[in-house]
Amino acid sequence: MTFTNWAGNQSITPAETRTPRSPAEVAQAVTDAKREGRTVRMIGTGHSFTGVALTDGIMLRPEGLSGVLSFGDDTVTVAAGTPIHRLNVELDRRGLALANMGDITLQTVAGAVQTGTHGSGRAVGGLADQVTALDLVLADGSTATVSEGDLFDAARVGLGALGIVTAVTFRVEPAFLLRNQRSPMRFDEILDALDALTLENEHLDFFWLPHTDLCLVKRNNRATGGQHAPGRIRTWIDDVFVENTLFGVTNRVGARFPAIIPPVNRLSGVVLGTSESSDTAYKVFTSVREVRFLETEWAIPRRHLADALREVRALMERSPWRISFPVEVRVTPPSTAWLSTAYDRDSAYIACHVYRRTPNPGYFAAVEEIMTGLGGRPHWGKLHNTDAAYLSQVYPRFADFVALRDRLDPDRLFANAYLDRVLGA
Repeated sequence: MTFTNWAGNQSITPAETRTPRSPAEVAQAVTDAKREGRTVRMIGTGHSFTGVALTDGIMLRPEGLSGVLSFGDDTVTVAAGTPIHRLNVELDRRGLALANMGDITLQTVAGAVQTGTHGSGRAVGGLADQVTALDLVLADGSTATVSEGDLFDAARVGLGALGIVTAVTFRVEPAFLLRNQRSPMRFDEILDALDALTLENEHLDFFWLPHTDLCLVKRNNRATGGQHAPGRIRTWIDDVFVENTLFGVTNRVGARFPAIIPPVNRLSGVVLGTSESSDTAYKVFTSVREVRFLETEWAIPRRHLADALREVRALMERSPWRISFPVEVRVTPPSTAWLSTAYDRDSAYIACHVYRRTPNPGYFAAVEEIMTGLGGRPHWGKLHNTDAAYLSQVYPRFADFVALRDRLDPDRLFANAYLDRVLGA
């Protein structure tokens, strides 16, 4: 059975597909793969744009490893294949929540953690920084639970290269409300205020509309009052009709007639309005994404953010490209996971997207040139062309990760073409 990812740009037909329902069945698949000289990997739901999850050997599907396994005083242990949206609901039923998350909820928890999925946070990092333990099946078929030490710090963003994750334990906290404030700002205005905006807001996220001078700024902070969510009709208009249905139509038309994209973006900028609401945190953190796209995303030292954005704007101004998707910007604190894109530095993220039907490798390559010039680290699940030679220069613990991989998986049971490129064969 052929596996194709969400964006449709990655596909592979494995020699065999299994749906394990226990760590023991995962271990059996690993043992079988080793005996047969095949590779073995667990896929997620296909929300990576790279080939990080692919294998032509034994492909393990995640559906059989799903659900909450246990609760502690301030932790939850969840099976690796559990979708994030299901975890959010289960936590909310018990009055609990994750402190931060990205905006996609269809990912499995293991897939999101292993590729370094992050949201935006002044003091709270991505999902890997909320992990307190991982259950793994190693290349020799043994199982291990790690909660400290080198393997824990390496495997939290392990790309599936150190073992197959079967369960994840997260630190959780009492459920809380977030106040979401949206407002337009001028491009130069927001760059001049970056430090203040980052310090003043727990979660800062903004979108620049290419070919315009306008940004939509989202400030999310813990609410001290009660819930004040938009009504069902208002939510449908904003989240379904405008951000998905109408946006999808404009992208389809723009794909045929690129010249309309700049005026459409300018019109979108004109109608951007100010709004405010308070709702359950995970509902504010997350979004519905129905218009399919391709994406590249880079983590750079936060101090370089303004310069990087000015370079991206200058790039677009001198190019013939017509980019319909906004450029998204987020921030996170330093991480202790070795291959986290935020490892050991305050980071800013610049994400560039294009409509799936109009891929633009030249745009992504030019953005990559800007970001690598600033020591940028590519998101492991987003499109990029860097290899082990470059990545070893921007990750201080890269050599340690590779040495650990050599020890745990010398036969490259968990390897694939993507890992050969980014980690070395």
